Amino acid sequence: MLPDQLQDLPIQEILAELALRLRQGNELVVQAPPGAGKTTVVPLALLREPWLGERKILILEPRRMAARAAASRMAHMLGESVGQTVGYRIRLDSCVSARTRIEVITEGILARQLQRDPGLEDVALVIFDEFHERNLDSELCLALCLQGRELFREGPPLKLLVMSA
Repeated sequence: MLPDQLQDLPIQEILAELALRLRQGNELVVQAPPGAGKTTVVPLALLREPWLGERKILILEPRRMAARAAASRMAHMLGESVGQTVGYRIRLDSCVSARTRIEVITEGILARQLQRDPGLEDVALVIFDEFHERNLDSELCLALCLQGRELFREGPPLKLLVMSA
């Protein structure tokens, strides 16, 4: 359940369909205008999906400041501190715990994680946020996620959600 103040955000209108499509499939693209709630509302709404199990949601942000801000906003929406349910990992800084279920990360962090674990076995969903700002790093991460899912994944398929303005 999301806080009442989020009922006004445009993304609320498609959350049920978005969750249904991710239950039925493994890839989805969402396009919505800036300020619609994609970055903060979508991950929180998916947190209780049965397919998530005990695995994590990774949110890929193109900039370190955006990663910190998104994690801070989502933690605030849950009434928690950053590092509890929602955390972040960026170059030279991280705020996560064993309890963290949503990690907001940068492209470099995801690339290194894919090198260590190409199947991303402890991850259920990777969200590529701000994909309209795409660059070589984000496209490489998407390609590596697809390849890792096909070649190395042993558990349930990795789900991929691309969000763009």
